[in-house]
Amino acid sequence: MNLSQVGETGLIQRFRRILGEGPGVIRGIGDDAAVLPYTQKEYLLFATDAVREGVHFILKKGPFYTSPATPYQIGWKALGINLSDIAAMGGIPRYAVVSLGATQNHPVSFYEGIMKGMKAMAKKFNVSVVGGDTDRTEKLSITVAILGTVEKKRCVFRSGAKPGDLIFVTGKLGGSRKGRHLTFTPRVKEARILTKYFRLSAMIDISDGLAGDLAQICRESRVGAVIGGKAVPLSKGATLESALNDGEDFELLFTLPPREAGRLIMKRIRFEFPTTPIGRIVPKKEGIHIYIGNKKSPLTGGFRHF
Repeated sequence: MNLSQVGETGLIQRFRRILGEGPGVIRGIGDDAAVLPYTQKEYLLFATDAVREGVHFILKKGPFYTSPATPYQIGWKALGINLSDIAAMGGIPRYAVVSLGATQNHPVSFYEGIMKGMKAMAKKFNVSVVGGDTDRTEKLSITVAILGTVEKKRCVFRSGAKPGDLIFVTGKLGGSRKGRHLTFTPRVKEARILTKYFRLSAMIDISDGLAGDLAQICRESRVGAVIGGKAVPLSKGATLESALNDGEDFELLFTLPPREAGRLIMKRIRFEFPTTPIGRIVPKKEGIHIYIGNKKSPLTGGFRHF
């Protein structure tokens, strides 16, 4: 069996079975960040993510991403995607280390530009970059590991969704390949507001497309879901297909019990950012579906690395 047959999720599930979960770990493989013991009132969050040339950004215009990345944007994105993982847990990002795989094809100023982009992201969210490593590679790559904290009562996992919960997204989806994946702002502030005022049952950041990341919540929560195609908020010029499959929107996908969802919909608390109900959690046996018009179809897809 090869990688294209099992896919990224299947590979991770195999790693999960092999590695298990160490003593004292609150949550290991299977969420946006590992959740570890810390203080009486807080958990420690530990996450890592990477960007690779030709996969997550391009330096020259090509068929996948249509917008070449500047050094500043590469650094901004490399740290930003890790902050997005901390946001998906309801947490606050604190410290990061960076592993840079550099090529000899670029001048020193190019790499300084990457660090300037990373510094801007770090400054915006009060994160300290405290070290890392540098190696030679054939293509540019950056791996970031990040630590954060979250109050125990505000930590949100992928595994808490229940039938009857409503499904929401922040912002608008689709069109990331046209350049939004290089300029997004992680929803750290928005996640903190949501977890302060509402009892979220599950949450994930949208990195692999709405279809792929909704499937992750359903898998971990052992539930199904149904969404309305017309309910999905789209970015200007984006299609529903791109919102479902392209990924790298880095918006939040979350679920709320009916009473909490009603409070959010009624806007008893005013927000500066949009949240949109797009569907409902259903029992696992009903699967994952989407309504487009009056037609109900299985919802599959999402971005696949393999």
